[in-house]
Amino acid sequence: MTVTNLAAEDIAYIKEHLGEWLAEKSLGKPPAVYEIELRERMVRIEEELKHQRELIKTVLVQMDKRFEAVDKRFEAVDRRFESMDRRFEAMQRSMDKRFEAVDRRFDELMRQINRFMAWSFATTLDRRWPRHRGAQALALAPLKTMEPLAETKRASGVNRDSERSALSALSASM
Repeated sequence: MTVTNLAAEDIAYIKEHLGEWLAEKSLGKPPAVYEIELRERMVRIEEELKHQRELIKTVLVQMDKRFEAVDKRFEAVDRRFESMDRRFEAMQRSMDKRFEAVDRRFDELMRQINRFMAWSFATTLDRRWPRHRGAQALALAPLKTMEPLAETKRASGVNRDSERSALSALSASM
């Protein structure tokens, strides 16, 4: 910025017209009027701020209500998932029990099939070689060792009376 030397008449001209120029821009009003105008503006600003504050409070209250509603929905969904988890666990336990029962049935069937195979082999030997008691004894020896197995099955609730009568009939024919 360059400083220029103003002439005395320029300074005088500025002093004469400065009041007019300030009055035009409303900055040259007397201090009492200007102060009243400032107070009115401050009151309006304070009222607007108060109104804004009230609006913000109502918005926050509404947001809190919405958040509470969303929280309740999430809790309901959590409860539904927990109940589904309990149902799935119960179903898994019942399926495990069923599979264990089926496994036991298959084991029992395999034992019965093995015994049937042994009995049918012994019966076949008895029909083919009625005179050879040694062959029958060899065929019946594994069956007699299976009797302790029959005892353990009886303890598990399996009925073996028909097997015993068949075994005693074969032993008697020897």
